[in-house]
Amino acid sequence: MLTPSAQRSDASPVGFNIAAIMLVLALCGVALAYAIDAASRQNREVPHGFEEQTALTRTIGGRDLEIPLSWFRYAEQRVEGFAKQIDLRLSAPLGPNGEARGIEVTLLPKSLARPSSRLLDGVYLHQFLPEQLSGPPGLVGKPLSGKDGFEGETVWYDPLSADPFVAKCGAPVTSGAEARCLRTVYLGPGIAAVYAFGADVLANWRSFDEIIEPRLASIGAY
Repeated sequence: MLTPSAQRSDASPVGFNIAAIMLVLALCGVALAYAIDAASRQNREVPHGFEEQTALTRTIGGRDLEIPLSWFRYAEQRVEGFAKQIDLRLSAPLGPNGEARGIEVTLLPKSLARPSSRLLDGVYLHQFLPEQLSGPPGLVGKPLSGKDGFEGETVWYDPLSADPFVAKCGAPVTSGAEARCLRTVYLGPGIAAVYAFGADVLANWRSFDEIIEPRLASIGAY
């Protein structure tokens, strides 16, 4: 028969083990609660970069385009539905030495735009001044007369192509500002694009379409 002191000695390790087990279970419960709460917050929070991967459906020129939110130039256009005009901004390695440049893209119904390549023969040719400017290899630069609002503008075009690259560039508005260029093209059925970009992009004019077209094709514009 165990003495009272022996009984207390045997009971102490048992009580300690039970307390330790209960403490471990309690800690596991707390850890599980934290894990569930963290997972819940992660589901509620918008992950970094989520906006760039989220697209809205805009319909223009009879075509549905899936456009990432980060492409829109103006916040008010970040709504779904029909549009008469969609203003986008893309970053592309079209600057000197492949530096990134912002390319503004305005999408329009084809009926509201005329490609720059057609304007070359139909409009610009009749406004050319006699002199010819030197510039990016492969392009001819012709200044326009001041008639019909063309004062201070120059047309740069590829003279060897049946469907030439054509861009009309205006003189800088303020001292120190860069010249800006416009180019209009037809994309897929029903859609035209007006590109606006800095004049230094002209040096990479041969790469312009091969870089920009796949991006517009990815949203359904081709």
